[in-house]
Amino acid sequence: MKKLLSLLFAVLLTISGLAGCSDQSAKQEENQSSDQSAQPTDENAFPVTITDALDHEVTIEETPKRIVSLIPSNTEVIYELGLEKEIVGVSDFDNYPKEVSDKEKVGGQEINVEKIISLNPDLVLAHESGAQLASEALQQLRDSGIAVIVVNEAANFEEVYDSITMIGKATGKADKASETINDMKKQVEEVKKKVAEVDEQKSVFVEVSPEPEIYTPGKNTFMHEMLQIINAINASADIDGWAKIDQETIIDKNPDVIITTYGYYTENPKQQVLNREGWSKVTAVESDQVHDVHSDLVTRSGPRLVEGVEQLAKAVYPEVFSE
Repeated sequence: MKKLLSLLFAVLLTISGLAGCSDQSAKQEENQSSDQSAQPTDENAFPVTITDALDHEVTIEETPKRIVSLIPSNTEVIYELGLEKEIVGVSDFDNYPKEVSDKEKVGGQEINVEKIISLNPDLVLAHESGAQLASEALQQLRDSGIAVIVVNEAANFEEVYDSITMIGKATGKADKASETINDMKKQVEEVKKKVAEVDEQKSVFVEVSPEPEIYTPGKNTFMHEMLQIINAINASADIDGWAKIDQETIIDKNPDVIITTYGYYTENPKQQVLNREGWSKVTAVESDQVHDVHSDLVTRSGPRLVEGVEQLAKAVYPEVFSE
């Protein structure tokens, strides 16, 4: 657009000179061209074409007025962008913010295509994690003339920022998306600055499911990156991705701190860990350093991840955040 306006302006100047127009007229054209090219709304303009996580090129002709979200992380981003009125349908798993409970539910792992179509959306935000399972349903939505964008399955903060950018561009909120990302980066840096004062790093074991089948995040996961951000050592860094781990291995790792993330559905997870047979000599158990952090804050790839980082930091290094 800027190049086009510049070219148009040059042509107008040439015509103006040949016709003997006044300098004042030329200046008016120049000011108008400058004002138009300087407007900050270009990123939010429509139509817009987006290449989604499945490499589909999706063109959205106008600003979406009715949006359906098929996963909680997308929904949280949409609300953060100030589009709570535009969202007309969400997944069965959505629980934040609390106002989302008033929205129409469109299914969980299996989406209700008929329900979605009945809501008359002009944009459906799907997710890469469930796109294969829902491929036929998503194609039905596309065949119905609905724009469907599959948002990437983020494995780290940079990819979360990419997700927010994509949703912002698709909804005409690119500027707000950039603002959200900058705020998240600032909060992460504030935590980093505080934990940089730590003299001795602590080893942290994270379990995302209780016994008998204990799962833990290794490298190439959100949790691993979060532990790096807070200047802690992931006791499961020798594992790639999310993996099941036996209790003997955990005891051998002897972590300084144990973090659980299942307190929202399991009663008193801390006591469960402290009472495990054979764990009494584990440093975290012996020093009563077992803490629960809500799963949504450390696994849901949206704006609240920075809250998860801070909660982790406070649990692992409470002395740094005591003031």
